[in-house]
Amino acid sequence: MITIDGPAGAGKSTVSKVLAERMSYIYLDTGALYRAVAYTVAKEGISPDNENCLSNLLGRTKIFLRNMDGRTIKVFVNDEDVTEKIKTEKTGLLASKVSAIPLVRNALLSIQREMGKEGGIVAEGRDMGTVVFPDADCKFFLDASVEERVKRRYNELVMRGVHRDYRDVERDLLIRDRQDRERKTAPLQVSRDAIIIDSTNMTVSEIVEKMVTIVRRTS
Repeated sequence: MITIDGPAGAGKSTVSKVLAERMSYIYLDTGALYRAVAYTVAKEGISPDNENCLSNLLGRTKIFLRNMDGRTIKVFVNDEDVTEKIKTEKTGLLASKVSAIPLVRNALLSIQREMGKEGGIVAEGRDMGTVVFPDADCKFFLDASVEERVKRRYNELVMRGVHRDYRDVERDLLIRDRQDRERKTAPLQVSRDAIIIDSTNMTVSEIVEKMVTIVRRTS
């Protein structure tokens, strides 16, 4: 079990996918589960502050990850494949908000642990090493400067054909940083036994090589 935590735009998703491929592990994008909740909340017009409505929604909604080919994970809400639909910035901001709600975190915790119980997983998120998999074999905290993270997020949007003002991307990232770090339940923080990697001036290949070396050394 390998966990990779870190703030938005640090490169967690890209690095986790490549590392999982390199190790022949399954990539577990736990943040996608929270995005799926956010997507459903927005779709049904429910306020995330209304816990009664939120509890009702979670009770009648099945959110799950499906292993498609041994390495590719898709996200489903009931029978709807929302893998691509949940990748918007708006959904990401709302996901950061709903992820601070204990009701939501408790509902998704069992799903995440079920996916990881057999091992051979690279789990990426905000609290993988601190809360979800505290006994993981190897924990990383991937970080980068704010400037670099904003640039990466902006370029990612451009690659996907989404055109937004650079300053708006920066504003949203800073808002998400604050929400993730200041929430009372499972805030973004560095696990005491995590290895911190600053990816600001590193390529994906360099980061993955460093992680592979560390994993093999500690296994």
